[in-house]
Amino acid sequence: MKRDVQRIVLAAIIPLFLLFILYILKFLETGMDWDFTKLGVYPMEKRGVFGIFAHPLVHSSFKHLFANTIPFFFLSWCLFYFYRDIAPYIFFTIWIGCGVFTFLIGKPGWHIGASGIIYGLAFFLFFSGLLRKHVPLIAISLLITFLYGGLVWNMFPQFAKETTSWEGHLSGAITGTLCSIAFMKYGPQRPEPFADEEDIDEEEEEASSEEETKQPY
Repeated sequence: MKRDVQRIVLAAIIPLFLLFILYILKFLETGMDWDFTKLGVYPMEKRGVFGIFAHPLVHSSFKHLFANTIPFFFLSWCLFYFYRDIAPYIFFTIWIGCGVFTFLIGKPGWHIGASGIIYGLAFFLFFSGLLRKHVPLIAISLLITFLYGGLVWNMFPQFAKETTSWEGHLSGAITGTLCSIAFMKYGPQRPEPFADEEDIDEEEEEASSEEETKQPY
């Protein structure tokens, strides 16, 4: 029980730290009357290259940041809890991959916000659970579908608002899906059938052999 609680807490550390950074930057931007928009991605232009790395840290308003806070925390926590051994690699890949795809396919303008990462995490968790065919991970896939299934519509220009970076959402979804395939053989896996029975048989054989060696001659 204590170990489970420790895992839950540890999985929340990185998401909470990242959210702390996001809010500090937003308070600084507002309080100092700065504009961090140009830290975003500007597709296919040299001035937008740095945004590949920095764009998730910048939000247009507190309302924008508030809207991303809960899904960002929950999905990040799921990643670091259920995929703890490979979570940093996946998170970093989604972060950079989302920026790269947005740089390549985005419309002219500054693309900012952590929405792309949210889409990347959602799509990774959904497809990874299905591909691994492991019951707890499939349950997470179904939960993601129930909570965030509606996100899919904001990946298309026909349904997204003009001020919304549907390209960033689509880029995150593509990156998350690719990660679910690329990392399929790493991290938690479905237990082999009858593995427990084989372990029990081996233990019984070892116990019987020990008893035989103890028999007097």
